[in-house]
Formats: sequence, C-alpha cells, structure tokens
Amino acid sequence: MPMVPEGWYALLRSTQLRPGKIANLHYFGRALIAFRGSDGRATVRDAHCPHYGAHLGAGGRVVDGQVECPFHGWRFDADGVCASAPFATRPPRVTLGGFPVREHSGLIFVYFGAGEPKWELPEIPEATDRAYARPIDDALRSRIHIQEMRENIVDESHFHHIHGQSEPPVQDLIPDGPRAEIHSRFRKSVLGYWVDNSFDVFMYGPGVMVVRTAGPMITMTAIALTNPIDDTTSELRMLYYVRRNRIPFATPILKLAFRLVAFGEVREELAIWDHKIHRPRPVLLPHEKGIKALRRWYAQFYPEPDADMPIRFRMDHMRSPI
Repeated sequence: MPMVPEGWYALLRSTQLRPGKIANLHYFGRALIAFRGSDGRATVRDAHCPHYGAHLGAGGRVVDGQVECPFHGWRFDADGVCASAPFATRPPRVTLGGFPVREHSGLIFVYFGAGEPKWELPEIPEATDRAYARPIDDALRSRIHIQEMRENIVDESHFHHIHGQSEPPVQDLIPDGPRAEIHSRFRKSVLGYWVDNSFDVFMYGPGVMVVRTAGPMITMTAIALTNPIDDTTSELRMLYYVRRNRIPFATPILKLAFRLVAFGEVREELAIWDHKIHRPRPVLLPHEKGIKALRRWYAQFYPEPDADMPIRFRMDHMRSPI
C-alpha cells in the first residue's frame, strides 16, 4: 500500500515543544525538526540544512525564534525561509521544506498531502476540559501500515477474541467526507465488574480517531493517533482521558485499573500486527462488514496514481486499499 495517506497527523503533544528548544522527529520516511518561532507558533520542517546537509537538530539551537545550523550558522525562521548566513551580503534564497501546522487540543498537527489542507480538524474538548484527568500517554511502534491499525476498530470479531466481549458488536460506519462515525456498545467483564458502556467513534482522516465511552463505572475519551514512520513501521499513540470521579482517590484507582486491562490488550494486538501480512481481499464471515466499509471510506486519502507510473505499479496501487 502507499506509505502515507493524505491527511492530518499529530506528531507531538504541545507540552513536548518548549520555546527555545528543538524536537527531533522522524515520520513519513523523513528526518524532521519542530520548534517554536518568535511568536510561539509551532513549525515542523525538514531537518537537514540545504547549504551542506547538516542535521539542524543535532547541535543546532533556536535563536530569537529561528533555528541555527550547527555547522555554518545559517538561520531559518518558522516559515523555513533562510533569514541570515554569515558573510553573505544577503540571505540565500532557500527554504526548509515543511508542512501546514495546526495546534489545538494539546496537540501539534501537520497536514501531509499535495497543496494546502483540503479540510480542517475539529477541536477535541476533553483534551483541555478540567473535568478530565491528565491523560494516560502510551506510544507504541509496529511493523504494520497505519490503515490496518485503523481497521482494528471495525474488526468485529477481535472484540470477542482479544477484548473479551461476549459477542462481536454491531457496528455501522457512517461516512461523511473525510470524517466517519461508528456508534455501538462495549460489553465485557473487567476485574470482576460488568461493564456496559456506550461506544462512539469519530474518525478524522487517516491519522486521528476519537473514541468516547461512557457508563456508570468509567467515562473516558481515547485519542488514537496513527503516524507512518517509514515504509515498514508505524506508530500508534494513545491518549486516554478519564473523567474525574467525585469520590476522593477514585480517579487514580480508575486510571490504574484501566492501565492494567487496556495496556495488556493493546500489546497483545501489537504482537500480532508485527507478524501479520496485508490481505487485499480477506476471507470475511457474514457478520464481518466493518473492514470493507472502512476500506471504501479510507481509499479517498490515497492520491491518484501518476499516469507516468509503470502500468503494473498503477494497478497494484489502485488495488491495495480496496
């Protein structure tokens, strides 16, 4: 499958990018840096200086909101434009490649795709709502394409076999352009207690998904971020926001109980993902409708194959996400 579907991806939490500091990143098969400009605005740029190839995040520094190359002192502003170069009569007309950036919901998003963003991400209110505790942050990597990470949410049968639900849930995917929704229920025994929660999924392109579940025992919002690292590895970052309980000390206990259950199940899935292969045409049972529905919706995020590509590659490209 093509490595990077077009859309928004959250590469950092806002708290990870402090003013005056450089964050080194590697996504989309590229070395990247992130820093804040003089106005505090976050920017994500290619990491290597166009002058002589030095990595700006390896010994470079931020000076007055500009990143300075550690090798020859060239400086680049938050728009990637070369602002100065020692001994040059005027700054060279070069720029660092980069991405459109949005920052909200405690996250720094970049848009990967041709041209300007075709749509915008809504804010996620739970990320800044004080009614929710600080998030449980869990980041994992796996040898799998991000599309298959997303397909996990519509794989009805695995909810029984991996997550212990009494039976596969009934799920109907409701597409709406680059967004889609699923509304269902989550029923299982957790540490001896029966949980019967609402289960509402909101998908925003290929990289961002918000899962809201509510019930008498626990109400929680999970932000699932799927990012391509390179052509063989993807990152799954989960931010779990547990709604605070009015009973003293109940919230930390709920967070601990959630860690004990959820972390083990996610790592069980991870071990499977690391060794599975992609099936363009899986053999599905009659009740397994979600994967086909998601693949039809997800196909919109792959760019049309270039007419100059070899015919066989174009056919494989077109066939893969179906």
